[in-house]
Amino acid sequence: MEGDDMDKVEATTTVRDFDPISGSIPATKLEITVSCRNLLDRDTFSKSDPLVVLYTQGVECKQWREFGRTEVIDNTLNPDFVRKFILDYFFEEKQNLRFDVYDVDSKSPDLAKHPTDFNDFLGQVHCTLGEIVGSPASRLEKSLGGIPGRKCGTIILSAEELGNCRDCATMQFCANKLDKKDFFGKSDPFMVFYRSNEDGTFTICHKTEVMKNTLNPVWQAFSIPVRALCNGDYERTIKVEIYDWDRDGSHDFIGEFTTSYKELCRGQGQSNVYEVMNAKKKLKKKRYINSGTVSLLSFSVESEHTFLDYIKGGTQIHFTVAIDFTASNGNPSQSTSLHYMNPYQMNAYAMALKAVGEIIQDYDSDKMFPALGFGAKLPPDGRVSHEFPLNGNTENPYCNGMEGILEAYHQSLKTVQLYGPTNFSPVVNHVARYAAAMQDGSQYFVLLIITDGVISDMAQTKEAIVNAAKLPMSIIIVGVGQAEFDAMVELDGDDIRISSRGKMAERDIVQFVPFRDYMDRTGNHVLSMARLAKDVLAEIPDQLISYMKSRGIKPNPVPAAYATGTQPPTNPV
Repeated sequence: MEGDDMDKVEATTTVRDFDPISGSIPATKLEITVSCRNLLDRDTFSKSDPLVVLYTQGVECKQWREFGRTEVIDNTLNPDFVRKFILDYFFEEKQNLRFDVYDVDSKSPDLAKHPTDFNDFLGQVHCTLGEIVGSPASRLEKSLGGIPGRKCGTIILSAEELGNCRDCATMQFCANKLDKKDFFGKSDPFMVFYRSNEDGTFTICHKTEVMKNTLNPVWQAFSIPVRALCNGDYERTIKVEIYDWDRDGSHDFIGEFTTSYKELCRGQGQSNVYEVMNAKKKLKKKRYINSGTVSLLSFSVESEHTFLDYIKGGTQIHFTVAIDFTASNGNPSQSTSLHYMNPYQMNAYAMALKAVGEIIQDYDSDKMFPALGFGAKLPPDGRVSHEFPLNGNTENPYCNGMEGILEAYHQSLKTVQLYGPTNFSPVVNHVARYAAAMQDGSQYFVLLIITDGVISDMAQTKEAIVNAAKLPMSIIIVGVGQAEFDAMVELDGDDIRISSRGKMAERDIVQFVPFRDYMDRTGNHVLSMARLAKDVLAEIPDQLISYMKSRGIKPNPVPAAYATGTQPPTNPV
């Protein structure tokens, strides 16, 4: 392995993959591809619209946690999902997986409310990651169960080890004189890309958008990791199928062609003009030549930069904390309060703060953090504030390290009066003002909001998040207490991108977790905090990279002093 790659593996292990619970380092990363066959049909006037949710199981508490979801595919009982699950594979561990299949008829991301609802649930299967890897050609086919007395069809799970190739290819295609498939129009063509596997099967890796009513489509350029296209084998066959899209999901096959990454690298030219062939049509028609042609219009490759490339190049992560001081948390002097100051044990606010902060502080050179409170009446005049400094110093709200923040938090509880309402937008806008002044890639801002979850200014917060999504900024929300956190789930745009006044957020920048999911039943708070930190920080590297990519910002070269092991110069805040 090259030196840089080795650095990357070691470093990303500490940030993303190192499991503080077991101390294991993954043997490799695996890409899991999901397909289903003969699913139940739940829709009256069309076919089901399936989606698969992957759950992984904790090592100690055996609790199932959602790991990720495929996309929804409309009107099909035989879906081949494009979105993959990328899992760390630990040879020495039993990694339990559960795949739940749903028919998604609503836009709500909350499947927990109807896990086995008659109209939504299509079945589930349990297996281990080792079971998939150990199957012939690492392809496991299992019957779906979970609905008594019904055959639910099958799920097909394929695993492939991901190579270390960090290149990303961007390409654009057009077609000419495709077959006319629609009775009253032309065709609505789209392309589907598959990479070949060593056993002769194919794995779907990309779908283009549908171009309506044309036989000469020009599809938008798209980017795809080279490892997804051919997993580092440049001569591996890439198959491309062209379909005419139909609303009912029964897309008409127009034809196909094959190519390879090596061919595509040659770029625009005669070698990348392909005849689209339909074997069945060729058998029927003696004069058949082809079903049209597809041409490569452009092709380029650039290396994907990692989170660590930016950190090594000097990008500083600035951490701001905002704590909910509203009355719904309960009187801090009473043991039922979420802010209760137990002399023997940290409360949930302090634990969440310490868990996340202690990891993030390692990426901030000066360890000085702004700490804010919201929703309290302040002395001496009792005015309500939604962005007050915990240390009481408006001119200098910075606290020295985690201990400084915890100390300022404890002092605030003695001086302010818990009140309300619970407004998030002022603290989001507060950090966004700083992020807006630093858009060159040298700084990245992370706001941690700890709250009991009863939000009052939802519309303004959504607008603030949509605006902040253009900036070098991420927001972590940790919900404490037993409230319903539906509003927080809505702000976390993993499944439905957040929007305000018809404008959609440019990136998903919010990560929400309920603290109660991490409380260890044995009372081991060290474990709880390690798990919490791992999950809330998991998306930060990708969010930082997505900002840098959207602005075309490349990492700075590693300073010579850093490369030899000494610390980089401190960036001023």
